[in-house]
Amino acid sequence: MDYERDTIAAISTPLGEGGIGIIRISGDDSFNIADRIFVPRKIKPCDMEPRKMYLGDIIDPETKETIDEVLIVKYKAPYTYTREDMVEINSHGGFTVQNRILEIVLSCGARMARPGEFTKRAFLNGRIDLSQAEAVIDVIRAKTERSLKIAQEQLRGGLSEKIREMRHNLIRILAHIEASIDFPEDDIPCFDSETIAGEIKKLKEEMEKILNKSKAGKIVREGLSTVILGRPNVGKSSLLNSLLKEKRAIVTDIPGTTRDVIEEYINIKGIPIKIIDTAGIREATDEVEKIGVRKALESLEKAELVILMFDASDELKKEDIDIAELVKEKYVILVINKIDLPEKIDLEKLEKIFPGKNIIKISALKEEGIEELKEAIYQAVTKNIGSLEEGILITRARHSQAIRKAVEALERGEKALEESIPMEVVAMEVREALEFLGEITGDNVNEDVIKAIFENFCIGK
Repeated sequence: MDYERDTIAAISTPLGEGGIGIIRISGDDSFNIADRIFVPRKIKPCDMEPRKMYLGDIIDPETKETIDEVLIVKYKAPYTYTREDMVEINSHGGFTVQNRILEIVLSCGARMARPGEFTKRAFLNGRIDLSQAEAVIDVIRAKTERSLKIAQEQLRGGLSEKIREMRHNLIRILAHIEASIDFPEDDIPCFDSETIAGEIKKLKEEMEKILNKSKAGKIVREGLSTVILGRPNVGKSSLLNSLLKEKRAIVTDIPGTTRDVIEEYINIKGIPIKIIDTAGIREATDEVEKIGVRKALESLEKAELVILMFDASDELKKEDIDIAELVKEKYVILVINKIDLPEKIDLEKLEKIFPGKNIIKISALKEEGIEELKEAIYQAVTKNIGSLEEGILITRARHSQAIRKAVEALERGEKALEESIPMEVVAMEVREALEFLGEITGDNVNEDVIKAIFENFCIGK
């Protein structure tokens, strides 16, 4: 049996209590399975029309037991998500009832869908390309309206269209190069070396422009990793709670309360910011606190932005200075907390450690200065980490890597032209760039890559 042509089934809505749950079936045997297990009201199964919703009961074909009252829709290929015959069963939402219906569907000849297999079939059957398939999961996991908008643009084919345009231009260049190689004596219009070099340069610059936005795209998709750092009891957990507008972290006057890393997302002007609250960094004697400090330092290594906090009501201590030394190579926002208390901190000393750094003064407890801090975080993204201008944004490392390799191939082609190396070599480099771009859309990609992409999907999508 062809595994890719099996009829597959899965629950496509989150398990748990809810108004409805959807069991999805796709494949050649979908309609036969539906006819065996569904008893419609006031109509025969053979009279059911595609794309119309029908009320009826799901029954166990062996015992004739009624499982649930449902609404069912049949979708006729090729006008479906997978371009195969599909059925969607809308049952009552609930773990037991949905699983019971799925069990019956599987007993009638379907098999359990693998993660992302519905979308994989949409790709394999030519309804979407690989970059659009990846955008499906980005739509599902979008953390802000901005990240959702970018994912939807890619799902509609915005990135694919740009890649196809660049591939078309590469094919055009390649055709002229190969014509000049194969028919050098014939009167065939073709580009001279200077024109080819100009066309290659133009395309390379276009790719580099897209690459320059790759970091911004990654931030919009995954969020900016931002760690809150400081010695114990400077108010890190209070700041997290203020940013989230909820009591997510335990706050006490006892130093060392936070023992583990807490991660949450906040939305700042459409940019997802992954805020990481950490244990206070100091020489810990408690074994559990030592683990917390170690995790804080691990979070610091991965962080793209550091919110370094100090206590306005206390003098700078050796721990403060030691932490400041740790973060010098990172992009840092300095935050002075507890401004509602009498000020004792030596700001001049702090300014010497971080010359020219803007200092944000806040009271996390009274939620003063929080908006100014959010603005500083936003500026850190837009000015120091990546441009968020409108246009094509690539959000995945796989896409960036493919475009970067295409650029490198074109650079080698340019060098070959400059050094008057035979045109066969230039043609080889242009062809290689063409193949790298094809990896993004799936025109040139191996099964291992496809498998890895769809394994990140949930079952039922």
